[in-house]
Parts: sequence; C-alpha cells; structure tokens
Amino acid sequence: MKRVAETMLEPTRRIFILRTGQLGLGLVLGAAGAQRARATPDMMRQLVDEITGGKPMTKGKVTLDLPPLVDNGNTVPMTVSVDSPMTDDNYVRVIHVVNEKNPQPDVITCTMGPRCGRASFATRIKLADSQKITAVAEMNDGSFWFDNADVIVTLAACLEDIL
Repeated sequence: MKRVAETMLEPTRRIFILRTGQLGLGLVLGAAGAQRARATPDMMRQLVDEITGGKPMTKGKVTLDLPPLVDNGNTVPMTVSVDSPMTDDNYVRVIHVVNEKNPQPDVITCTMGPRCGRASFATRIKLADSQKITAVAEMNDGSFWFDNADVIVTLAACLEDIL
C-alpha cells in the first residue's frame, strides 16, 4: 500500500490539469489587475491640481525636452529647465514631472532653492506607452509655470504590469 506522501508527489493527469488551470487563472487575474493599476489622464489632472492647490498655471518659463519619437520606452532621456535667475528673491522651489499612462502619474519631483545656481536637471525615465508628459515648476512667489511634451513610444516599457 502506498503512503499518502508518495501519492501526492506522483504526477497525475487530474493534478496537471488543476495546476495548469490555476496558473492560467492567476495570469488572467494578474493582467486584469495590472490594467487597473495604470494612470489615466484624469489621474494626471488630479495630481496637477493637488500640486498647484487649484491655482492657475501659466505656460512658459519651463522647458521640457523629450524626444518626440522613441524606439524603446525603457530609457527615455529627459531634460527640464526653468528660466529663473535663482536668486534669493526669485527662484524655483520645486519641479514636478507627471504623465498620463505610466503605472503611477508622478514621474519625479525635484526640490530646488536659490543656492542651486541653475533650475535644471537631466535624467532618463520609463514610459509605458505613447503619452503626454507635463513639467510643473513652483516659484518662490507661489506662481506655477508648466510645459508639455507628447512622446510616441514604439516599444513600451513597464510591460511587467501588462503580463
């Protein structure tokens, strides 16, 4: 007579079908959950409203430099600069970069001050899909300035969220 432990380790057709079904169900539910976890244009607008506290933004002063077409969304070069003298009387407090379709709408937040010398930074970001990117600069006087860039991505990053 076989022991219970031995029969549990023997592969049977019934166990194989059961485990394959469980794996398939897990993949389907995981993909459905990942789709819900993506940011939307409404989430981006909500985040911008939280950043500005509902104050109006003015286009200008901020330059958001991204390539308009990228082959791979895994490493997209981005430069943000703000036209500011960066003196004690006139400087950039914070620069926020937000997006529409990545898993989270907040890309990066850089805190600055008059001792920075220049209000600019360069980095590489991931983009999950073709989308609009927005940079918002908060000045020391409480005003908000922004710039937008539309980027077309041919091979999306963040694919682990889709699988």
